[in-house]
Amino acid sequence: MRLKADLTLFAVAIVWGTAFISQNIAGQYRVAYLFNAASFLLGSLLLTPFIPRQKKLPPGQWKWMLIAGLILFAASALQQIGLFYTKVANAGFLTSLYTVFTPFLLWLTFREKPHRLDLVAVSLASLGAYLLSTAGNGLHFQNGDSLELLGALFWGLHFVLLGKFASKYEPISFAAGQFLLTGLLNLLAGLFFEHLSQLTPLPLLGAILYRAILSIGIGYTLQVWGQNHTPPTDAALILGLEAVFAALAGWLILRQALLPIQILGCLVIFTAVMLSQLKDWPQETDTRQPKI
Repeated sequence: MRLKADLTLFAVAIVWGTAFISQNIAGQYRVAYLFNAASFLLGSLLLTPFIPRQKKLPPGQWKWMLIAGLILFAASALQQIGLFYTKVANAGFLTSLYTVFTPFLLWLTFREKPHRLDLVAVSLASLGAYLLSTAGNGLHFQNGDSLELLGALFWGLHFVLLGKFASKYEPISFAAGQFLLTGLLNLLAGLFFEHLSQLTPLPLLGAILYRAILSIGIGYTLQVWGQNHTPPTDAALILGLEAVFAALAGWLILRQALLPIQILGCLVIFTAVMLSQLKDWPQETDTRQPKI
């Protein structure tokens, strides 16, 4: 089961990495909230027929679905707006820093003390983010990169919530519920800040379908399932490859090249992400039983 979960999360990393291309298309049309709204609402709708029949959702599930939806709204909005001003590779690698932030978020929320290697990882991540965003020129981060960094904090919170609470509930109904709330919040923001006519270009409609079906409908649901059947370290390491696939997709499809010093920044960030997880490896075994 663990091998199957690891392979599933690897496929999710590929889907999420390439999904940055569809988000980049939306960024070119300067639409964020309505793009997210259409994507998440459609993703929720696609999952609805697959929700197992049950009399009633546990009260606790409603609570954590609402919290997850709020956090996912903030994370997705910051990430999408950030893509207005930065490259796909920047967005992918800066978003991947959520795995570095996670131990400190656990410390703040659940008083789980960070490992000393987490401090090293944060230092490396800061250096990598600086090299990637500024190319070593000065201390001014690009606006888009600053938004991606802030969004990474919310992605980290979302990761913590899934690991701590989502595993207690049926994954498809949980995923559909959080997507529904995320979509509705984005819709409200979109109706206020954007215009529905911005969703009419055909390339944008294709981007919505790709993100809704693969990245959201399938990807996030498999993430919930995968995290229920594999250790947190495995999950974070594998999902961290999303940044690599995002950079490759940006280079191959969009021809978005990076300077050598920015590539170095990506490598430093990737090293920080891996280092932040390796501290737990000796403590984990393959005999871990699935939670569901």
